[in-house]
Amino acid sequence: MDESIRKSRLKSRYLPGSRETCRARIGMAAEGECLPVWGEENLYSDQTTRWKPISLTHVEYEEGDLIGKGLAWCSLTPVFILVGFGTLLLFRRELHTISFLAGILINEAVNWVLKHLIREPRPCRGHSVVFSEYGMPSSHAQFMWFFSTYIVLFLYVRLHQSYTSTLLENMWKHLTAVGVFLLSMLVSYSRVYLRYHTTVQVAAGAVAGIPLGIVWFAIVQLALTPWFPMIAAWPICELFMVRDSTLIPNILWFEYTAARAEARTRHRKLGTKCQ
Repeated sequence: MDESIRKSRLKSRYLPGSRETCRARIGMAAEGECLPVWGEENLYSDQTTRWKPISLTHVEYEEGDLIGKGLAWCSLTPVFILVGFGTLLLFRRELHTISFLAGILINEAVNWVLKHLIREPRPCRGHSVVFSEYGMPSSHAQFMWFFSTYIVLFLYVRLHQSYTSTLLENMWKHLTAVGVFLLSMLVSYSRVYLRYHTTVQVAAGAVAGIPLGIVWFAIVQLALTPWFPMIAAWPICELFMVRDSTLIPNILWFEYTAARAEARTRHRKLGTKCQ
């Protein structure tokens, strides 16, 4: 058959139209069947093509397992944290937050290097999606333990104010520290429960994440923080309104009082103009 005739027949079969027209042309697909993808090159594609998923948010659990469902959502905590970091960078643009995020990215790079050096496979688990990525150490566990370690050090070292601290005022610090460590344990356990990692792989992630969190916090606190005032004065930082709040002990209270004072000043000016 001539090539031009064959192409014209294919186009006539799959011309766009209403839903009823499409159903009349190709018929209702039976259960388990699928419709052809638009375009001639896809209609004649190799049916043995292997598709590789992006596994960032693809977490599976056994159907009917409520605990597994909850742990699957808990396993997505690193994704939620990264979204939170993106929001903080967009609205706050603070150098400590930027440094924290840089440490998380370095931690992920170290995890990738360790996985490809050790090359230990994931456990056999029977999920529908097969991951080719190595499992030693667990990236989720390493992420969470790096995050929790840095948070705790930030609370008790960076925000430490011995001359004003009381047990009641510091209660939120203790609760936050306990909360992030419990969350790290829960995420680590979820990776074993859902059979994405072995216990040893999760433990290795914790062993790698904790010292990395300590080292990176020390670098930021001792080496980078003294340079923050100069960095904040760079023209590029002033352009993007990047700021340094190192010398402000309670940034939330400072922003609240500053916003309230500015609102009162503008209200008085507006009242004066209206008179």
